[in-house]
Amino acid sequence: MTYKNFKNSKIISYIDGFPQLNQFHCHIYSYSYPYSLTHYNYITNNFRGGLFKHDCKISLVDERPFEHEFFLQIAKSFPFVRELRIHNLEPLNNDKQQCSIIEYPHLTKLVLIQNHNHENYLEQFLNSSKMYLSNNIYLIADYDCLQRVTDNFTSDTTRMNSAKTKYLNLDIQPELSLDLIKDYVPRAELC
Repeated sequence: MTYKNFKNSKIISYIDGFPQLNQFHCHIYSYSYPYSLTHYNYITNNFRGGLFKHDCKISLVDERPFEHEFFLQIAKSFPFVRELRIHNLEPLNNDKQQCSIIEYPHLTKLVLIQNHNHENYLEQFLNSSKMYLSNNIYLIADYDCLQRVTDNFTSDTTRMNSAKTKYLNLDIQPELSLDLIKDYVPRAELC
């Protein structure tokens, strides 16, 4: 395959292997400036970076854990990301190390699709010493994970980013303690 018709375009390509699924995914992005795509799906740990200055929605998917540095690279590559979907069944490996705060100043929707036992991606985004989120976030997460990450809606570490939530959609809603949630996430409407 040749790319002779893309003289003024940049080509980024990579192949991801997913041994657990017995699959391979080939990613080929061709773009010219100004870049106008608004959706970037199935970004993995093999993402090679770049600067995408367009308002966009992205999804992160992998069998290998996403680490703090990966989220930093995503924030730098997609400074105007509005919606971020994360699907990863493997927990972070180095979630206890001291890291710089990552900023997602334009993020309005955060969707965490994960195994209910790996709440550390939720903790990564709600912990104000790791992440800065904008106001009015629409958060979709698992109730049990949220309850653990926020230490039953009492943790000061996650309170600041949790308070920026405007809409809260909880995957599993057992006997919800609405008073605890409303005190902890005062502006959020439960969806």
